[in-house]
Amino acid sequence: MTERDAARVLAHPEAAEIRLEGVLHALSDPVRLSIVRDLAATDAELACSYFELPVTKSTTTHHFRVLRESGVVRQCYRGTSKLNGLRRTDLEALFPGLLDRVLAAAAAEEARGRG
Repeated sequence: MTERDAARVLAHPEAAEIRLEGVLHALSDPVRLSIVRDLAATDAELACSYFELPVTKSTTTHHFRVLRESGVVRQCYRGTSKLNGLRRTDLEALFPGLLDRVLAAAAAEEARGRG
């Protein structure tokens, strides 16, 4: 790995370092929850530019950083894009059923809001 490549590697917590309170904090924000819902709907990694968020670019960067540092997503660079993938396997191993229940609750809340 070259020095330039090393500068583009993002820090992520190891699975054993992921804390419940960090995950819950990350998922408590509506913008971050919408990102996670989009990621959960696909097995693909999605570029940051895929998400249409009602916030500025710097705030978007902050939201992705919170998700990455809490262990909810894994980010990597591919060319000039930063790709995001949900760390579903790690989260399920650490907190069985949590992510699915949060996503189901968010879907139910959205459905109530439309009714």
